[in-house]
Amino acid sequence: MEAKAVLKYTRISPRKVEIVLDLIRNKPVDLAMAILKHTPKAACEDLEKLLKSAIANAENNFNMDRNNLYVSECYVCPGPMLKRIRPRAQGRAYRILKRTSHVTLVVKEKE
Repeated sequence: MEAKAVLKYTRISPRKVEIVLDLIRNKPVDLAMAILKHTPKAACEDLEKLLKSAIANAENNFNMDRNNLYVSECYVCPGPMLKRIRPRAQGRAYRILKRTSHVTLVVKEKE
């Protein structure tokens, strides 16, 4: 049995999110929550909310015990890019891609 939480269209680059996801993959949820709370990365705030949501889904929808939960899988996919323009010299314009992410976090109960 597994419980899942999805965060879509968050305004942070998938590359930055993946660094933090690598820290919490296959960890117990209490340890993962502590790691997210004390890691100074921009993605941690959103991922902490997402982990709380996945834990709540597991407890309320599937009657799982919080003490036996661990982060079984977590991954990020790129979302749509917001295309912006930066003015440059001699009337030119450079494109800036503001990237978005779709993050999925799955928790399972230990056997």
